[in-house]
Formats: sequence, structure tokens, C-alpha cells
Amino acid sequence: MADRICALLVDDERLARLELRRLLAADPNVEVVGEADGVASASALLRRLRPDVVFLDVQLVDESGFDLLEEAGDDTAVVFVTAYEHHAVRAFEVNALDYLLKPVSPRRLARTLERVRSTLAAERPEDQRVLTLEDRVLVEERGRAELVRVSDILCLRAEDDYSRLVAPGGREYLVNESLRSWEGRLPARHFLRIHRSTLVNLEHVETLERQPNDTYLLRLRGLGEPLAMSRRFASRLRERLG
Repeated sequence: MADRICALLVDDERLARLELRRLLAADPNVEVVGEADGVASASALLRRLRPDVVFLDVQLVDESGFDLLEEAGDDTAVVFVTAYEHHAVRAFEVNALDYLLKPVSPRRLARTLERVRSTLAAERPEDQRVLTLEDRVLVEERGRAELVRVSDILCLRAEDDYSRLVAPGGREYLVNESLRSWEGRLPARHFLRIHRSTLVNLEHVETLERQPNDTYLLRLRGLGEPLAMSRRFASRLRERLG
């Protein structure tokens, strides 16, 4: 199972960002978590979203993409995307992961994503490997430890840097792991983010109900209260469920 990649797009041309987003959409395990058109807005998103990779144009309006590298830090891979080949040497001097020339070809982008995955896998500790439905995770609540099978997880909700794991029978556990970390570990074929703060197990989906205000309620087997979701996430869910 390929690891999920959270990507940030930085380009001062809206159409260029749109085209790159379209190309990335071909990979179901890549999620574009944000877009920016300049260094200042990109810096704010980097601090808030902490993406796995930033696809970065070199020449921005009155700015250089190189100015963003210090903000990216060691936890975010940098892939330069530009129409100018002469920036390549400097890009690799500053340890960019890759350098893509516009127009970007799907095949070349796929190779870049494999490099991103390899880098993420090398940095992930052994206990952060991708899980299967048959694996069990150790959770603890009020001093009581329990092993929960991944297939039994109904959903996970973000609570600051923690997450609340919900299992059948109303069992809930506050876990010292972020929702983003869970999203990278759980099998992407079976788990889907339906809200910025909620990740659900598709195997437990029961119904999806449209509401008058153009939002949706998702009901999971074994969960009493429905989960709210936007039209955008509902569309993504319908695609996954076929």
C-alpha cells in the first residue's frame, strides 16, 4: 500500500496550480492540502499544515521560491516546478528532492511521487509502518490498555495534537497521535477523511443523507450520532464507494 502524501502547491499563476492539482489527482494517495501564490502565504500554510511535500515555482511575483526553503525545514520535501532549466543546479545545491520542468508530464510526476514516498518511508520509524485491517493497535484510556483491530475502528477525530479513536460499542480512546499521522498509517483503500478533523472506516459506512443546507450526514454502523460533512467531501466519498 502506497503511503498517503500531503502536498502544498506554490505558484503565482492560478492556471499552473490548477494544472498541477489535476495531474496530482490521478494518484488517489495524494491530497493537495493547500495552495499559495507567494512566499508569505506559503510560509503561513507550511507552519499550519506541515505538508509532506511542497511543489514550488522558482519565479514568483517579486519573490523567489528559494526564499521559502528555510520555512520548509527538514520535515517537508521540496520539489521545484518551473519553466526555466537554469535554476536546476541551485535547486539541488539546496537539497531539493526533485526539479520538474513545465509543462509537467504525468510520467515524470509519477517518478517524483515515488521519490517522495521513498523519502517518507526512510524517515518513518518502524512502529509507524502502514497498517493492514488485520493489525491491532494498542490504545489506553484511564489506565486501561486494550488492543483494537484496525478493521474495528469506526472513525478517528482530531483533538489538537491528539486523536480520539472510536470503536464499536461506544468505546472511545484518546490517543497520543495526530490525525495526520493516522492517515499516513491506515490503509488508504479503507479509510477516508470526510472532514478536516474526521477520518472514517469505509467498511462501516451505512448511509449518506443530504441536508437542506447542502451539507451531508454520514451514518456509521455502531456509531449513534451521524457525522457532518461538506459537499466536497461527500463527492469524494461517493467516488470511493462507487
